[in-house]
Amino acid sequence: MENMKYDYLIVGAGLYGATFAHFATRQGKRCLVIDKRPHTGGNIYCSEVEGINVHQYGAHIFHTSDRKVWDFVNSIVPFNRYTNYPVAQAPDGRLYNLPFNMNTFYQMWSVKTPAEAQAKLDEQRHQAVERMQADGVSEPRNLEEQALLLIGRDIYEQLIKGYTEKQWGRPCTELPAFIIRRLPVRLTFDNNYFNDSYQGIPVGGYNRLTEGLLAGADVLLDTDFFDNREHWQSVADKIVFTGKIDEFYGYRFGQLQYRTVRFETEVLDEPNHQGNAVVNYTSADVPYTRIIEHKHFETFGAAVYDNPHTVISREYSTEWQEGMEPFYPVNDAVNQAVYKKYRELAAKEKNVIFGGRLAEYKYYDMAPIIAAVMALFNKE
Repeated sequence: MENMKYDYLIVGAGLYGATFAHFATRQGKRCLVIDKRPHTGGNIYCSEVEGINVHQYGAHIFHTSDRKVWDFVNSIVPFNRYTNYPVAQAPDGRLYNLPFNMNTFYQMWSVKTPAEAQAKLDEQRHQAVERMQADGVSEPRNLEEQALLLIGRDIYEQLIKGYTEKQWGRPCTELPAFIIRRLPVRLTFDNNYFNDSYQGIPVGGYNRLTEGLLAGADVLLDTDFFDNREHWQSVADKIVFTGKIDEFYGYRFGQLQYRTVRFETEVLDEPNHQGNAVVNYTSADVPYTRIIEHKHFETFGAAVYDNPHTVISREYSTEWQEGMEPFYPVNDAVNQAVYKKYRELAAKEKNVIFGGRLAEYKYYDMAPIIAAVMALFNKE
């Protein structure tokens, strides 16, 4: 296999690499996909535990308003009807619906009409403006001031502050305002987290999607591109690189920073632990950010009780260090300046395509990754 000459060497068997392999193979191109992990799928990989597909690297919910993308993934594997209705347990011990909507406002303030909710929001936003004016500033200087302007102190203190500080490992007063420039606020009783037209989970789990995308390509696992870079660069006419762009260039401008997530997964001898797939814990006193109960992604209604076991994963956000999986780019001014230098080098490459969250140093949902690959092939 390795001695063949390929059209593309695809470094990384995650969603970008697998989707690229699918379209290239469909055009008659020969693709070799390598990945240093022992499995394909990257962060959408699922392991089966007690008959439940466990999202090994955190919850992945496919959502899009792009009909072409939705039809495409469903042509590989049918998707179910899962809809994301997250719940948050706040420092006051109460449960609140997310995103912020009339259910949240009723739970927070006992308001029952959109007009009452709007009046309460306006009152708290006005207080935030007055505090900033007293400090002699007209624009929010940090995430805390931005959040107070958008949603007010009550919701900020109960549902945003502790969660965000755990997520980023920094006080909200030290985080840039742009991280939370927009917050979904709905004056309707609508707990659907996404506004997209389509959402769901592949029936049978994400591995079925990955396997379908990689059909026709050669795949080597437990294979690190950097262990034998000269060899791997010689096996194909072009390289599709989905790994860390700073590593590709030998960290010549320094390392880019990431946040990562540690998962603590547990099998429980009960059929239904929290009644929902996603429950956020917004108190700073709770060390994890959320608990995922995986069976709720694919099992609905009374069928939840057909399996006497359930699997939960507690998620702990932490600073990335070498040897950990990089999850979220730290898109502050310092890191963006470093990434710009790497991007300028990448733009000069003739036979290397950089794609995906690590190669482009940006947070990607799944649907935009697929759309980006589709656009690349339409362009070519």
